[in-house]
Amino acid sequence: MRVIKILLTLAMLLGVQGCLSSSKNYYVLSMVSQPSKIYSSHKSIIGVEKITVPAYLYKRELAIAKSTSKITLLSNALWGEDLDEGLSNRLIGFLQKKFNQPDVYAYPWGIDKQPTVKVSVKITRFIAQGEYVYLDATWSLENLKTKKRRSKLFSTKVATSDNVENIVKAMDSAFSQFEETVAKEVRKF
Repeated sequence: MRVIKILLTLAMLLGVQGCLSSSKNYYVLSMVSQPSKIYSSHKSIIGVEKITVPAYLYKRELAIAKSTSKITLLSNALWGEDLDEGLSNRLIGFLQKKFNQPDVYAYPWGIDKQPTVKVSVKITRFIAQGEYVYLDATWSLENLKTKKRRSKLFSTKVATSDNVENIVKAMDSAFSQFEETVAKEVRKF
């Protein structure tokens, strides 16, 4: 009977060890990056609509493209946030820092916070494939008072390796490039 108890105890310890060794890692991209240069305060109130992302970014598992039509979801590398919301909040925070002003709001905005400039973003590709992370997006600026509108395409690739931490760093770098591009256009708009 004692041998059975010892064996059961060992089996439970090995089972717990196995559960612990298959731990999951969580990643976020919502940490607001530090602008390389601060612009003088933008006189307009800026509204940022929630960024739309491809369906594979709504999954919690990090997706890696194996080809142009095949992706793999990594079960031990999980997003710790909804990327559409996290990236939207990050862009808002970046624009606040970049223009040194708090008047940057998320959509839907209240009546007392009607924006002058609306930023809309649709990410069409944001994934690692081979040695690069690719970020493609369509985005637009609209002056809600004059109805003037400007639409843009954005595309970048950042070198990476097949290491998950490096992929996430490359995704962070790609989105930082995108933020700088949006801020430059908002400044000119």
